[in-house]
Amino acid sequence: MMNIQPKVKPVLDEEFVPAVLWNAEYRKLVAADAGAHDVKIALTRLDGTVFRKDVQVLTHEGENVALNIKYVERLVKFMLWGMGGCTVIIAGNDDIAATLGEIYSENGARSFDWDIVGKGMFSQNIEVKAMALADVPAQNSPADAIGRHLGGNRIGFDLGGSDRKCAAVIDGEVVFSTEVPWDPYFQEDPSYQYEGIVDSLKLAAAHLPSVDAIGGSSAGVYINNEVRIASLFRGIKNQEVFQKDVVPMFKDIFDAEYPGVPFEVINDGEVTALAGSISMNTNSVLGIAMGTSEAVGYVDPEGNVTTQINELAFAPVDYRDDAPTDEWSGDIGCGVQIFCQQGVARLAPAAGFNYGDMPFPEQLVEVQKEMANGSEAAAKIYDTIGTCFGYAIAHYAEFYEIGTLIIMGRVTTGEGGQIMIDGAKKVLELEFPELAKQINITQPDEKMKRHGQAVAAASLPQIG
Repeated sequence: MMNIQPKVKPVLDEEFVPAVLWNAEYRKLVAADAGAHDVKIALTRLDGTVFRKDVQVLTHEGENVALNIKYVERLVKFMLWGMGGCTVIIAGNDDIAATLGEIYSENGARSFDWDIVGKGMFSQNIEVKAMALADVPAQNSPADAIGRHLGGNRIGFDLGGSDRKCAAVIDGEVVFSTEVPWDPYFQEDPSYQYEGIVDSLKLAAAHLPSVDAIGGSSAGVYINNEVRIASLFRGIKNQEVFQKDVVPMFKDIFDAEYPGVPFEVINDGEVTALAGSISMNTNSVLGIAMGTSEAVGYVDPEGNVTTQINELAFAPVDYRDDAPTDEWSGDIGCGVQIFCQQGVARLAPAAGFNYGDMPFPEQLVEVQKEMANGSEAAAKIYDTIGTCFGYAIAHYAEFYEIGTLIIMGRVTTGEGGQIMIDGAKKVLELEFPELAKQINITQPDEKMKRHGQAVAAASLPQIG
């Protein structure tokens, strides 16, 4: 029933099924189905935030049942990790709601999301509710006018999977910056992260006459400056320790080391987007950092950071039935398997490189060395990622208004980054010409790479 023929196939991953094309083909079937009907999807939070997606589905019988479930479930999955919430409302089809309730449950296929997105982020395990179409709540998703405060003596920091960066900023000018290698991923004692963060703050503070504000970023979800989910703390399995020592870690650090100093900690993707918005003087910016994972942030058309969580590493972009599996969440076809160092390592054997059990960061370095030496095999890895990325951009554009798309991170370093951009542009030009005209895909210049993130992070808190 589904005939999906991409105009551009990823050279090392030809079985890739772009989500945007699968959805388009599905909607063609819906348009030709006399029994097609409305379904409204709403994702809500306990604070009243509501995200909506109104669609149509096929007559819910026979072979259509599996197609309907896949279509709606993948949309719900994207909304959970792109927007964020704990209650999923399915209106217009009680059978689909019931099936999704089984999938997103403690023992269902999406038990990871049931726990992590629900209880972990929003204090309530995911619940799927059936509802009448007329009763679905309206969209209610306020945006925050955060950042862009440059006055005073500020510290900006960014916590990555392989290094922690910090900078001292005076009235918007970076007077000191450094990065320190660390290995937080599988540390079982949270004092490792605590002491590392304090060390970075003190390195920057030593270059300021006073500390008036502190802003920082890291991969993960941070709500009210509390850690809800973050790969930096994956090694801490004891939930009592996580709740006691990790969730309030930033508040504990600032209370102990810099009492009374305003501070703000948000997702590193948001800081990427904010840095791009500030440095390029533009809005509607989607920032994507491809490193140890895929970090994403968004600045809306009004220049605000939204309440969306934008954790697109776990959002599906490949709809083939045997898509690559994410070892953490257990789901398939998500961005984390394509647009970060895991994606490079996954494609390396197909390109002819045998790195065995070499850690992903080291495999990335080896591929980059090959790329620097003019290796055609290495270029194919980047070309493959770029093709997949082009289709993913078109998929993202169904959820975000994008004027500028900034890509950065270790995976984009060197000549390979430009090959990725060229590959993505080729897809947009051939498949989505209107998006090709609308979206400016770019990499940060050297100044933004070196200081843009730090300045944007430092600008998060308002003094006074």
